[in-house]
Order: sequence, then structure tokens, then C-alpha cells
Amino acid sequence: MPLRFTLRQLEYFVAVGEEGSIAQAAGKVNVSSPSISTAIAQMEQEFGLKLFARKHAHGLTLSQAGRQFMERARSVLAEAEKLNTLAQDITGRVHGPLNVGCLLTFAQIVLPHLRRSFISRFPDVEFHQFERDQGSIFDGLRNAELDIALTYDLDVPPDMEFVPLFNLPPYALLPDTHDFAQRKTLAVEELADHPMVLLDLPHSAPYFLSFFAQAGVRPNIVERTRDMEVMRSLVANGFGYSIANIRHTSERAADGKLLRFVPLSGELRPLQLGLLLAGGSKSSLTVRALIDHCKENLTPVMTPGLKVPTPT
Repeated sequence: MPLRFTLRQLEYFVAVGEEGSIAQAAGKVNVSSPSISTAIAQMEQEFGLKLFARKHAHGLTLSQAGRQFMERARSVLAEAEKLNTLAQDITGRVHGPLNVGCLLTFAQIVLPHLRRSFISRFPDVEFHQFERDQGSIFDGLRNAELDIALTYDLDVPPDMEFVPLFNLPPYALLPDTHDFAQRKTLAVEELADHPMVLLDLPHSAPYFLSFFAQAGVRPNIVERTRDMEVMRSLVANGFGYSIANIRHTSERAADGKLLRFVPLSGELRPLQLGLLLAGGSKSSLTVRALIDHCKENLTPVMTPGLKVPTPT
């Protein structure tokens, strides 16, 4: 008996089930909304089932039958991916889709350069990039939306594997006019009473604030932002200092004003920049190729725009 559905239809069905919207699913799998609508209609017609309850105000929700189909469809797609991985290993050819996440605080510095060098080496790979915060990276790896991600070793869950690349020690980011702008190093205790602009991202902010707790002092937080470039501009315009690990080679904020970078002294844990994978993801030849490529090419020396402060 011939199959009554295609893997592509299953992929579209799962995307709609996860997103609850044809438009959002279309963006996720990079096809038009009518293509997804047609695929869903064909599946419902073939099986004689309503897979979704359609509610204009609330999008689409899985029917009882749809929920059962969803569980099995995910299993079928996972098995199909294993066949794809086996074919890659047999042929030794690095190709196919690769969804790469990257922590949004350094995506603009690292990801485009890495992507260009990787697809130049492996032109048959369909490289898709996604900029996320740390929590969203964890979610994307768990639900197989991401194959691998570039991030820090911050709160890495036990069900994931982290492949370290290099360390990034913390530094103070200061306006050019700050009293400490010409210092060679700074202790956290010296900064505590000065106004601070906190890069207020999940997982990152607790890491920065732990320095002050470790020193037994409290920071004077006057501004919070989730955007790295906004943080840099606030600092450059004299609203306070900040703390970061990733550093541009440019010593100017987006508005052209000058910044100063001073390494922090003391026993402060550096962050490791590396690759994060869900359990078993290394089995993909394309993923292994990216890991090897990063180890060879993603270094402070070989990444334009990146400068690593010298730890004290």
C-alpha cells in the first residue's frame, strides 16, 4: 500500500502543531502559508480526520486525533533524520540543513564570519542561523529546532554537552571620561559605589552580579538593558560602567563615542565560549564537521572583530 503522506507534510504538520499558527509555522520552516495550508488539508483528507480545531481568535489547536498524530509524526521525522545521518556517514559527504543557534550578545561578532567560512568549505550545507538568549537556546536544542549552538558555559543543563573553545575573562567597560578609564586593572570593590549599567539577560546578569556577592558588596545599578549595543552606548555617554566578557576590537560605541576596557582583577570565573549540543547530536556528520571547523577557525586570533582581554 503506497504511503498516504510525505515527510514534508509531516514536517509542516508538526510545525503548525508546535506554533499554533500557519503563519508562524511558515516562518519556522521557510515556506509560504498556502503551502502549509494545502499540506494540512491533504493530510486531513487522506486520513479522514480533523487534525486541528480552527479558532479565528486563537489560531489552531490540535484535536485529540491531532495530538496522537503529533507524537507519532515526531517519531517518524526523528527516524528519517537517522537515515539521513547514516547516508552522510556512508558517503562521507557533508551536506543538508544545519540549524545553528548563537547567543545574541556576540552573534554579530562571531556568527556571520563563522557561517561564511563554513559554507565556503562545505557548500552543500544549508546553514540557518538563529540569535537567541541562553534559555531559548536550551529550548531550541531540546525540541530539535537547533542542531547546535554557540554560547557560554552558563548553567548548562546536565542533558546537554558543552564543547569548549576558549576562555573570555570579564572586564569593566567604562566611558572615556571615567575616573578609572586609565587603570590597568580594577577590583569589583572599587566599582561598587559607581553607577552601573547592567546587561540584564537571563543567566548572564546573575553571572555578573555574582562578582559583587563574592566580594561582599552590592552594585549601584542605575540602568538595565537586554541589548549589548545599547549597553555600550549608555556607558559611552556616561550613564555608568558595565561588565562584559565579549569585546569588540572597536573601541567606540554605535554612536561613535569612545569606550575604555579594563580587566577585572581577583579570582573571577571567566566564561568559556563553546558549542552546545543536545545528547546524541554529535552523531550527525554535518554537526561533527562544524565542531571541527570551529576548533580550527573560531579562535580570538582568527575571528575578526573579537579581542580578548588579558586575565590578571
